[in-house]
Amino acid sequence: MKDFLKQNGILILIIALLLALITAVMSLLLGGIANPFANLAGVVATPFRNGIHAVVEWTEGLYSDAFEREQMAQELEALRQENAQLRAQAREGEAASRENERLRDLLEFQQKHSWLDKEPATVTARGSSNWASTLTVSKGSASGVEAGNCVIDQYGNLVGVISEVGLNWSTLITVVDVDLEMGALIARTDGAAILEGDFALMGQGRLKLTYLPEGTQLLAGDAILTSGLRSGGTATYPSGLVVGYVEQIRSDDSGMSDYAVLTPAAALDSLEQVFIIKDFEVTE
Repeated sequence: MKDFLKQNGILILIIALLLALITAVMSLLLGGIANPFANLAGVVATPFRNGIHAVVEWTEGLYSDAFEREQMAQELEALRQENAQLRAQAREGEAASRENERLRDLLEFQQKHSWLDKEPATVTARGSSNWASTLTVSKGSASGVEAGNCVIDQYGNLVGVISEVGLNWSTLITVVDVDLEMGALIARTDGAAILEGDFALMGQGRLKLTYLPEGTQLLAGDAILTSGLRSGGTATYPSGLVVGYVEQIRSDDSGMSDYAVLTPAAALDSLEQVFIIKDFEVTE
């Protein structure tokens, strides 16, 4: 190899100079176009550069997607927490609104029914029998409650009558119970009739109005009130309590007389608080 270089060194140098000269001349002649050697190098290197660039872009895309997903997850979690807080605030607001409404109703009730000696009580149980419609409340003989006392809701609607009394509890039959029977007044005509529970109607949450005055033309929606009929000279319950509203008129099995089906004015299925009337003023 050394001998070859010694013998051909000058020739190699001349060839190198000629190649350099040719390259320079071609660069001048091509006017900015890459010379063949540079072009060849670029052709060979371009796929590698493109591949490297693609890998870099792919990696950046993955990072960007991961970052965006993480950011979206954080924003979604923040929205969930905010939504939960808003729901909680809404529930609190609704509860406060219901409580305010209950207190307003209670105040109005107390003002309208100041002539009644009332004992507030909470409904603690509902009768599960198919043969009766009863409620258990949280006041009994210790609070002066007696059997036969009327029970009303916060609007003054009749709920039922106390049937059994314990020390700190009482059971009442509701206005739809089959054992209920009391005098009634038709508010629009002032006609007298009788309120009765009915087994078939009890299952529908209804009661009936019987012994209708002759010639009475009842209308759907007519209000039916307690009459306050006396037994032995003593009023057993106050008059003027709303019991229910006429839903429809039917004929009995014999077809000889009519009766009215009533919808109770009190929401028997959802009552939470009631008032037991222990005493009242009799108005002539």
